[in-house]
Amino acid sequence: MSQRKIPVMIPLLGEEEAQAAADAVRSGWVAQGPRVARFEQEFAATVGAGHGVAVSSCTTGLHLALVLLEVGPGDEVIVPSLSFIATANAVRYVGATPIFADVDLATGNLTVETIDAVRTPRTRAVIAVHQGGVPFDTAALRKAADGWGVGLVEDAACAAGSTAYGQPAGTGAAIAAWSFHPRKLITTGEGGMVTVDDAERAGRLRRLREHGMNVSAADRHASAQPVLEAYLETAYNYRMTDIQAAVGLVQLGRLAGLVAQRRELAARYQELLAGIDGLVPVRDPAYGQTNYQSFWVLLNPEYGTGRDEALAELAARGVSARRGIMAAHLEPAYADVTPGPLPVTERLTRDSLILPLHHALTADDQDYIVGILRELAGGRA
Repeated sequence: MSQRKIPVMIPLLGEEEAQAAADAVRSGWVAQGPRVARFEQEFAATVGAGHGVAVSSCTTGLHLALVLLEVGPGDEVIVPSLSFIATANAVRYVGATPIFADVDLATGNLTVETIDAVRTPRTRAVIAVHQGGVPFDTAALRKAADGWGVGLVEDAACAAGSTAYGQPAGTGAAIAAWSFHPRKLITTGEGGMVTVDDAERAGRLRRLREHGMNVSAADRHASAQPVLEAYLETAYNYRMTDIQAAVGLVQLGRLAGLVAQRRELAARYQELLAGIDGLVPVRDPAYGQTNYQSFWVLLNPEYGTGRDEALAELAARGVSARRGIMAAHLEPAYADVTPGPLPVTERLTRDSLILPLHHALTADDQDYIVGILRELAGGRA
């Protein structure tokens, strides 16, 4: 057993984050308050959106996005099966039916063609994922959704810092949901954000995350006069705390540097992996740049070693790689769903693996990891 340990991901958290969280605690305002408001504004500006609404997770953000679009029982929502299961689960939260579409082999993303192949008169919305930070073709999918008359929700859980057509991935999105889980580039521990360009939609999202109140708790407490709130609709408790937002503000300041570093590391991986038969690393699409939230490689048959065997060998030598992105339709939770053919999805989830990529990864670590992968090429261990 190797004594070397290379984790797949390490969040970059330091003294600044600790100090910011401590300052929030000492302020006496630890629930949703002024730091959340500032984080919303700064995050929205960073991703090119008009308004940000902080929530408890990206999953709750996706849920609220579908509530906002008034999706419900009898409706269908097209989603990729190749995604973390929360993407499909959000559809079931509103009583609608998830319809699984296949993805592009190179990007792992939905395309106009794969969506259109499963679209029906009952389709009310599409949730398209910027998978692993690789942006989908925003121009093509947004135009198609408008033409079909369906809502497009962008699952941007992994996409902070990615670009499409020279702009941040969130620019121009009608509704996008983001994640600040520790596996993402920037983290608040748990937490998420919904971004929109429409002020009225932003206002309703703020009510929906806070029990349907017509005035926020922060505004009530800030008022010099008693405020008698009203509850306008049945809603949820999906708030972010000021402690989380304080950490998020520090993390947001690190984003550009983190993206630059990860892109350098990814380029070095690509260079080192070049020439290994049957191994195909993820790359930027023609229309954008990925933040490389995840760096995955696809193992084709000519590689000679299966994905699970490769994972086991890496683990035995201290490298904490991961299986490729899951396919929701293969999980027990969706055993009652019979999707159409999803050959690319099943190939990617079966034959891809995610390599370590984070701020603490060294050139020596990369050389070690790639050395193992070279040994495994052609089935040689």
